[in-house]
Amino acid sequence: MTDHEHTPEPAPREVIGFFSMVLGMFMAILDIQIVAASLPEIGAGVGASVDEYSWIQTSYLIAEVIMIPLSGWLTRAVSTRWLFMASAGTFTVASVACAFAWNIESLIVFRAVQGFLGGAMIPTVFATSFKLFPRERQPMITVMIGLVATMAPTFGPTLGGWITHALSWHWLFLINLVPGIAVAVLVFSFVHVDKPDLRVLKGFDLPGILLVAVSLGSLQYVLEEGPRNDWFESRAIVSLGAVAAVAGVLLVWREMTAAQPVVELRAFSDRNFSIGCFYSFVIGTGLYGAIYVLPLYMSQVRGYDSLEIGKTLIVTGLFQFLSAPIAGILAKRIDLRLMLASGLLLFGGGLWLNVAITSEWGFWELALPQAVRGGSLMLIFLPINTIALGRLPKSQLNNASGLYNLMRNLGGAIGLATLGTIIGERGDMHRLRLSEWITGGHLRATETLDAVSAALAPRLGDASNLAAIRVVDAIVRREALTMTFADALLLMSLVFIAALLLTPLLRGVAGKA
Repeated sequence: MTDHEHTPEPAPREVIGFFSMVLGMFMAILDIQIVAASLPEIGAGVGASVDEYSWIQTSYLIAEVIMIPLSGWLTRAVSTRWLFMASAGTFTVASVACAFAWNIESLIVFRAVQGFLGGAMIPTVFATSFKLFPRERQPMITVMIGLVATMAPTFGPTLGGWITHALSWHWLFLINLVPGIAVAVLVFSFVHVDKPDLRVLKGFDLPGILLVAVSLGSLQYVLEEGPRNDWFESRAIVSLGAVAAVAGVLLVWREMTAAQPVVELRAFSDRNFSIGCFYSFVIGTGLYGAIYVLPLYMSQVRGYDSLEIGKTLIVTGLFQFLSAPIAGILAKRIDLRLMLASGLLLFGGGLWLNVAITSEWGFWELALPQAVRGGSLMLIFLPINTIALGRLPKSQLNNASGLYNLMRNLGGAIGLATLGTIIGERGDMHRLRLSEWITGGHLRATETLDAVSAALAPRLGDASNLAAIRVVDAIVRREALTMTFADALLLMSLVFIAALLLTPLLRGVAGKA
């Protein structure tokens, strides 16, 4: 039994403060995805080349992934109240600076500041929920946090595309101004879950901080840029990959031997926390991977614009929202491990349903797989948070929450990098095989080519044969892409189904068998 089982009911002012923290977390997560659909407009506004678009996202993610594990140490030193207030306030200032960036270099710097400061808000909310609320209230609170954390990336690209079309790309950042100020003021006024302990700063672990920045920053760069640069064909990827590996080993050694480690690894001695971090990693691959693959299919195969993509993807968010109260009820009545296993199976099954995808699939064909995945998210998110963090003492929660959230981000980064590589390599393979099928004298392929040529002949004359070849080549590209996306969805499905093997190793929480 852990000490937070005896936590009393929070006062109304504390609840207000906590929900303002949740709003801050939503802003930080949303800012990762809200610019995704508007990168061309943003790039044009700051004079960036197409190759530089990715750094608008990469700079944010690298900085965020560095801050997340440091947030536990900073919370112990200055308290949740001061850290969150400072993070929300400076995040808001950096957001406004992004809106007024004058070139791509200044935007990259401001996005990095945004990500670094926003990264502290995400794990702090998870830790505070376990400190502030008694155990019987935690399922409901976890459902609410889960909805916020998973709906932000689901609706981010759609919201960003709409804002850019209705106003301008500058408002993607300016919308943070009012809620950011409100969050900073409310947190400062109402959050008092712990007190500063400035003794933590005495003899602070500077080598550990530097190793965190170097190892995670280098790793994130490799994962972001690897698929675009043929991985180890790039000298920069090779060099930074080696730096990430060496710095990672040194970081583990340093944190295991330092008197005041900036990242305490003791939480990994708890079996539930270690397995929970693995599941957090898996959740990251599926959550961000599905949001990456399906919009690509809809834009590249079906030719949907951002608004059509958003209307199609809304099914996931709708069923996620509808399943939240059901998940809250189930969490009180069944073993959380069984609930988690059911969620993993359903999420994997939802991805599996997409494997039969064709180039003709639209809203209704994609609706059922999305409904299954959306309905499963709360069945995963609620129990895994409680299983991973619910057995730890309050003194370890801030640090453990940072590590737990870091694993989800790394899962997303590694998953996206893997999917990017698969889409590139499998796409080439499928196109080659389909091309061989066409050039091999296949009767149906020849008939299709002749039919297209005949249809184009009245308008193009002798050029109709060449035009027909181009039309058939476009069909080959489309079908190869569709088969590639099916491969990517199949791989993600298998990862979730395989993850079920570890559920018997989990210990029960709160007296559940």
